[in-house]
Amino acid sequence: MKLALLANISFYIPELIAILTMCSLLFFEAAYSDEERKRTFVYIVGLIGLAVCMIMLVANLGTEPKSLFAKAVVIDNFSTSMKMIMVLGTLGTFYISYKSNDIYESLKSEYLVMAVGVLVGGMLLASANNMLTLYLGVETLSILSYVMTSMKRKDSLSTEAGMKYALYGGITAGVMLFGISHLYGIFGSIHFAEIAAAIPALEGAKLTAAIVAFLLFFVGLGYKVAAFPFHMWSPDVYQGSPIPVTAFFSIVPKLAGIAAIVRVSTTLFGGDSSMSLTWIAFLKVTAIMTMTVGNISALNQESVKRMLAFSSIGHVGMLLMGVIVMNEMGTNAILYYALIYMFMTLTAFLVTCLVSNRYGSDKMVYFRGLVNEHPLMAISFTIILFSLAGVPPFGGFIAKFNIISAAIDSKLYTISFIAAINSVIALYYYLRLAKTMILDPSDGKDQLRGASFVSHLVVAGLTIPVILLGIFWGKIYHLYSFAKLYIDS
Repeated sequence: MKLALLANISFYIPELIAILTMCSLLFFEAAYSDEERKRTFVYIVGLIGLAVCMIMLVANLGTEPKSLFAKAVVIDNFSTSMKMIMVLGTLGTFYISYKSNDIYESLKSEYLVMAVGVLVGGMLLASANNMLTLYLGVETLSILSYVMTSMKRKDSLSTEAGMKYALYGGITAGVMLFGISHLYGIFGSIHFAEIAAAIPALEGAKLTAAIVAFLLFFVGLGYKVAAFPFHMWSPDVYQGSPIPVTAFFSIVPKLAGIAAIVRVSTTLFGGDSSMSLTWIAFLKVTAIMTMTVGNISALNQESVKRMLAFSSIGHVGMLLMGVIVMNEMGTNAILYYALIYMFMTLTAFLVTCLVSNRYGSDKMVYFRGLVNEHPLMAISFTIILFSLAGVPPFGGFIAKFNIISAAIDSKLYTISFIAAINSVIALYYYLRLAKTMILDPSDGKDQLRGASFVSHLVVAGLTIPVILLGIFWGKIYHLYSFAKLYIDS
């Protein structure tokens, strides 16, 4: 048994590299003195470590799916694909943190350490195959996230955001663990496959208790992805956190949580039992309320960070719609959406970071006339805003189209109509920011600090995939058709 567990480690190389990268970053951070402000070498170490991790993930694609560590973890093309997107998102936020004035210079390397630590938790969550592993993934994500939120120690908003995040996180983690303990009492197992096999036989009081326990269990995952009604923390935490942290939270924890929800839903509730019907009905209501509340709340926001927070809640609703489909078409649509969403989010927060460096604020009024000073940046951001709204021919349109098509193919007409209406609502607040950048007069002040030629190239480089994936989307979408979930029996 011990030898088998040791042999499993050879299939867990990307995660081990990420852990080694985190430890290396911690070592090199400790080698710096307080007087040394630049941490360029630490960034190089982080970049190399995650690049190697990415290479190993690519090498894992196409390999035979397998369960590791006594079936606690599953390695398959779905989890590997989601991990690749999370690693790319983490690398993107490294650049944002390097450019940002929102994080103190002396703490930038600490940001890298914690970001890689959260990434490790996200990778664990994406592969979790039992309740305990899933809970460990959520907690690994959360505990470091609380510290990242309050990195601006001299800013009361950041401190308040960290406290609020920790309080909400502690409560939801307790509720989730309470639900897991009841599920173990009902089924006598924490493994997804064994629970799934026992679900069809449930009836009477056991069925009722299991439904309540699963709803309590969902609280932890719903909180992590900011799904309604567990989204209340998100706008305040996003607004109070440093911009690189906000960008990171918008990608890695959310996508890890979505991956976990996909695996739980597909593995446990893929049949036609009354439990499965209840779970799907619950997800339908959650998806509808999440996208509607997120988009309506974003309409009149003046803070771009806060607007993007509510926007991300709306996108979670769309991703949950893909979960409800419960088939490969929905899974492929989710992966494609996650890839596009990662590029759009990185671009949006990078531009917001550069504007905030200039004014010390992310309010929309400071984006006025950006096209006059930085036309490439303003045009790129405008393309991203159109893509976020789902306007063709950009990648965001194809991502939403694939999700809605999968829902219609499964005869989910009502939620598909509501999703289309929400895309129209979202168009208003995205166009509002685009109009501020393109049509409103500039204030004529100095140029954006940190908006170097390289920064312009990075913004444009992040925008190009959004354009190309909107036009030549077929090949990537076909590639994701091989990213199937492995259901261990």
